[in-house]
Amino acid sequence: MSARKVSPGEARVRVTRRTVLTIGGLTIAAGYLMDPARQAAQAARSPATSRSATASSPPPEITAKAEVSRGSARRGADDSPMFYLDDGPKAIALTIDDGPNPVYTPQVLQLLAKYQVTATFSMIGTEVDAYPGVVREVAAAGHLIANHTWTHVNLAPLKPAAVADQMNRTTDAIHTVTGKAPTLFRAPYGTWSPTVLRECATTGMTPLDWSVDPRDWARPGVSSIVRNIMRNTRTGSIILEHDGGGNRSQTVAALKIVLPRLLAAGYQFRTP
Repeated sequence: MSARKVSPGEARVRVTRRTVLTIGGLTIAAGYLMDPARQAAQAARSPATSRSATASSPPPEITAKAEVSRGSARRGADDSPMFYLDDGPKAIALTIDDGPNPVYTPQVLQLLAKYQVTATFSMIGTEVDAYPGVVREVAAAGHLIANHTWTHVNLAPLKPAAVADQMNRTTDAIHTVTGKAPTLFRAPYGTWSPTVLRECATTGMTPLDWSVDPRDWARPGVSSIVRNIMRNTRTGSIILEHDGGGNRSQTVAALKIVLPRLLAAGYQFRTP
């Protein structure tokens, strides 16, 4: 399975309640909400659609590149984040961020087991260190575990050494608990910089973003989360949800509704 990349121009429009940051020529966004215009534009496209840049010329640090085989041990430093899955018709991915959490992660695992859905859990290193038993439950259930930094810090303003420390400490923690090093990295707040992408290349981790953000972290209500996911999910979508970082009862309740609906609609859950 290959990962479909977005153009640098699209990566630059990732703006919400975000302050636009420019680092080494790469414009990124710091914050947590997705821009409604960007979300709508993504929802209107399938991953098979041409993804040419909407801005003028791409920054030199990150350029469009041919898709990289998942079998590659190391990635190029100019590879862009993965916003869509490319695994055939009706294939989608569910990602669960900010855990593990001793209360909500087990509830999510029960739902995934009930509907035989495999997901990707983007875990924070400090939480891995605090709840290794929960991490082992996730791994034993066959789900994928991604690196989500040590403390969920915005990496954009950090120096390379600090970025490497945030990523490497988390990889070490996950490896210690599960015996496997993560092959995926998700940047907190969806902020990407040349430094972060170079570190992904150095460590062999694929930078993973998302294309459907129901904003469950803000607790907008179960119906809002469900409506957002069902309205915006299409072939190739990578859905963002959370099992950590606060009260995630709305997320659990929403998953009880959307998982059977998505399966009934013919969607097949895959991991990036």
